[in-house]
Amino acid sequence: MIDNIARHILGLNGWVALAIVFALPLLEASAFVGVLVPGEIAVVLGGVLAFQHRVTLTTVLAAAAAGAVLGDTIGYWIGRRFGPRLLAGRAGRLVKPEHRRRAERYLAQRGGKAVLLGRFTAALRALIPGLAGMARMPYRTFALYNIIGGVLWATVMVMFGYLAGASWQRAAHWASRLGLAVLALIVLAVAVKVAGQVTQRHARRLRPLADRLAETAPAAFLRRRFPEQVAWLRRRLDPGTPDGLALTTALAAAGLCAWLFAGLTQDVLAGEETALLDPRVHAIMVAHRTGWLTLIMRGATWLGSSYVLVPVLIVATVVLLRQPPWRPARRLWQAYAGSVLLYTLVKPVVNRPRPPADDLIGRVVGPAYPSGHAAQALAAWGMLAIVLAAGRSARVRAWLFAAAAALVLLVGISRIYLGAHWPTDVYAGYALAGAWLAVLVALDLRRAIRPGQPAHSRPL
Repeated sequence: MIDNIARHILGLNGWVALAIVFALPLLEASAFVGVLVPGEIAVVLGGVLAFQHRVTLTTVLAAAAAGAVLGDTIGYWIGRRFGPRLLAGRAGRLVKPEHRRRAERYLAQRGGKAVLLGRFTAALRALIPGLAGMARMPYRTFALYNIIGGVLWATVMVMFGYLAGASWQRAAHWASRLGLAVLALIVLAVAVKVAGQVTQRHARRLRPLADRLAETAPAAFLRRRFPEQVAWLRRRLDPGTPDGLALTTALAAAGLCAWLFAGLTQDVLAGEETALLDPRVHAIMVAHRTGWLTLIMRGATWLGSSYVLVPVLIVATVVLLRQPPWRPARRLWQAYAGSVLLYTLVKPVVNRPRPPADDLIGRVVGPAYPSGHAAQALAAWGMLAIVLAAGRSARVRAWLFAAAAALVLLVGISRIYLGAHWPTDVYAGYALAGAWLAVLVALDLRRAIRPGQPAHSRPL
């Protein structure tokens, strides 16, 4: 059925095609069509039509975003208007009143994140708006996350189709895998939270059970056969100590970023895989430049320049040095200087040429790979967010990290838009700085071990 729908959509032109790209996301949540046919299919195919020059990329993006936002809005009001009536019927008898009230309170307080994340998976996209309306989530909260999620989702899906071109089946496949990945992360996060609550609430009951499991024959054999390895693994996964799960996560993040950087470097040197998309993305950016957007990008790129980052770090250092400890101030400069040193060492080794000079807006010097602006922006703004988030509430930490991520992402986009870097240059800059940041966090966690702690419990 999906293939037949796709063939019909790919045979359309002009306003008819745009109407389909608008209508299917619109009906997805408002009429629950998304339960049968995911709206992402029409949006991805809209990107393919833009690649074929049957419609413009701008109009496809606008149609997809408008349909997504308006459809979820209608779904929200349907749930708000008819939700109580549905709950009062036979369907409502299946849900305990206390569970319903608890779900409504949770969705009313934290449902904005569910609206945003649910947008990226077909399993939730058709249901979340109606549930948000039933739970009486404030409309302003819903509208904010709905608009952000709708625009991001439409942009990602359209660009999937546009970059894939004729290979739209591969784009649709990856779009579905992205939705499944987001759904898996949501389920995992909920499971971890519930498990933590259950563990905390029933700790006394669970401890004897854990002791009995540890005394079983397989567990006893592993302890006898690999005593040091079992003890080391237990310490690495202990969430209650600085050198436990937190340190393991930081080291895993450093390893992942280093692996990504190595993979990107291999692609660039061999001219394959990810590097093959660079010319197409560069051409898209150049073809869609506008005067007002160029002005914004010219200003945004300075957020990753030393001329802005160094004064920002000086001001932050002066504020942090007013009272001890002084380690956070040192960490700011270690993050920034380390990222500069790393990309300075890598650039002449790879020695990758920059995009064509005729497409450049501004002035650049030296090799392109990796992007120095991207690397030092992530190092400086990321470490500043980490330092400022210490001791803050969860809400404040979330806003700090979100602001830092937005600034870093804007710098990377500006470098690609202005023709100063290829996309893989920016990705590599992020990966390189991300690995360095994770190493610094791991070092801080290692130093957090108490001075009198036994040597055998120290991390490796």
